[in-house]
Amino acid sequence: MRLTVAQALVRFLSRQYTERDGQRHRLIAATWGIFGHGNVAGIGQALLESGPEAMPFLQGRNEQAMVHAAVGYARQSGRLSAHAVTTSIGPGATNLVTGAAGATINRIPVLLLPGDTFATRPADPVLQQLEVPYAGDLSVNDALRPVSRHFDRITRPEALIPAALQAVRVLADPVQTGAVTLALPQDVQAEAYDWPEEFFAERVWGVRRPRPDRAELTAAAEAVRGSARPLIVAGGGIRHSGAQAALAEFAEATGIPVACTQAGKGALPHDHPAEVGGIGHTGTATADALARGADLVIAAGTRLTDFTTASATLFQNPAVRFIGLNLDPYDAHKLAARPLVCDARVGLEDLRDAAAGYRVDPSYESTYKEGKRSWERLVDRAYAAPDEEVPPTQSQVLGLLDALVDGTDILVNAAGSLPGDLHKLWRARSADQYHLEYGYSCMGYEIPAAIGVALAAPGRPVWALVGDGTYLMNPTEIVTAVQERIPIRVLILDNHGYASIGGLSGAVGAEGFGTAYRFRAADASYTGDPLPVDLAANAASLGMVVIRARTVRDLREALAVARSATRPTCVYVQTRTPDTVSGPPPAQAWWDVPVAETATRKAADLAREEYDRQAAQRRRHL
Repeated sequence: MRLTVAQALVRFLSRQYTERDGQRHRLIAATWGIFGHGNVAGIGQALLESGPEAMPFLQGRNEQAMVHAAVGYARQSGRLSAHAVTTSIGPGATNLVTGAAGATINRIPVLLLPGDTFATRPADPVLQQLEVPYAGDLSVNDALRPVSRHFDRITRPEALIPAALQAVRVLADPVQTGAVTLALPQDVQAEAYDWPEEFFAERVWGVRRPRPDRAELTAAAEAVRGSARPLIVAGGGIRHSGAQAALAEFAEATGIPVACTQAGKGALPHDHPAEVGGIGHTGTATADALARGADLVIAAGTRLTDFTTASATLFQNPAVRFIGLNLDPYDAHKLAARPLVCDARVGLEDLRDAAAGYRVDPSYESTYKEGKRSWERLVDRAYAAPDEEVPPTQSQVLGLLDALVDGTDILVNAAGSLPGDLHKLWRARSADQYHLEYGYSCMGYEIPAAIGVALAAPGRPVWALVGDGTYLMNPTEIVTAVQERIPIRVLILDNHGYASIGGLSGAVGAEGFGTAYRFRAADASYTGDPLPVDLAANAASLGMVVIRARTVRDLREALAVARSATRPTCVYVQTRTPDTVSGPPPAQAWWDVPVAETATRKAADLAREEYDRQAAQRRRHL
């Protein structure tokens, strides 16, 4: 079959499938693209020739944003279906790097197809080529190597066959998945070759559910039976495995409480008796108190990042031990855990059976349930908005949204102060309602990711929650939502600056330096009047329906209108700073952000004293 390399690649990708639990999914469901001279005559022509049935095409506005949209789609699809992203050479390719890093860190599949400089070098350099005197075979695409789980450059047509097979193998592998890059020199894309027809046969890639090793399972069950104060930390692996029911059954059989990471929130619904909320720096008082006293921590599908472990200060019981229930041995061994390398769903099922008859002491169960009730009262207080005629605080915005949504709604967020408030306060009603990208916490993720989520979950209300800082980073895909008639809801909370980093800056002795969106004052600091930036007008200029809300009452009405909208709709509100009563509860655990060891300003000296006090609690789990 004589085709160009680009035509062959598109045809090949259109016939790849994943299968898990008897359910088949198309592996590459669509391709995002922005065309330039590095891909327009290759991949662009191939997509045109293949037609939308073979490979649907989605037009983007920013290459990084296209990756975020693909990640949102793949995560919502349970990592069983993904998108490809094609770009030109040069800046189009390097714009992929941030999105690729987020995909790989979060273990989400996305196929990157950046154009590359000529393989045959008929003219050297070409437009947008980086010249590297010590290495003629390097291009800017090599910047994608450290953020890709697999990288290859197709310099000959016949090299596509093994490269494409390896690429889809990695994409479909639940352990190795992440960003996969196939760099495509622009001359090779257009080169014809006689392809074996077998290359284009349908292929089904099984997504395995490996069971735990018998010896590891026996050791884990013994650890459970020997524990008095166990705790489960549920991570994103629970969601990726579809292990929510198995987790609920395990918790109900044993009485062991379940705390969740940002990626794991929703593993149990908020009203499940064993669910105790978020854990770590942005966690609940209930979960963090349980973690400090736990003698056994079952880390299920989590990478155990610094936010989860409170920078290695959270698990304070001298006798604490860990079980690493994880599909990836790399994660299963963290914190010197007893590894239980397996799929989360079958692992929890097997561990429940192996530890049959075990249940925590009733006093332990009643204590954490009372702690949960106490925390819920704090959430109610943070959500309460007794004065309807004033601007809302950020937590009151979440409270109004909480009162409106049901289990079909999906919230998308990634950066700023919102992730902390959401982790502490949000009441997840369904397994996939809470969509937080907190592995890379990338500003600008939310709006394009919401588009990807909406493509994977048509008909469900999808909300992109953004601060003004995040909105300014990456609003361009609003145009895509308008073009494709995807009715995402964008909720902009404007606090005139980088509120999250402003708060952190004050805590570490940097006094909020450079974090407010204001004119310069006489002393050259950014402490003058707020900038006359109108984000609502900007969203409207990009094609959204925009509703401005000034008060709590306005916002309640605006959110209801937005939820029922059939067009992309933005709700804009300026939030006010909460007082100590109406704001969210403060951080319940530490996060290590190093403070200046010597300084001339008093704020930094005081912050260093607090830093040294907290750092002294850090421990190695060996």
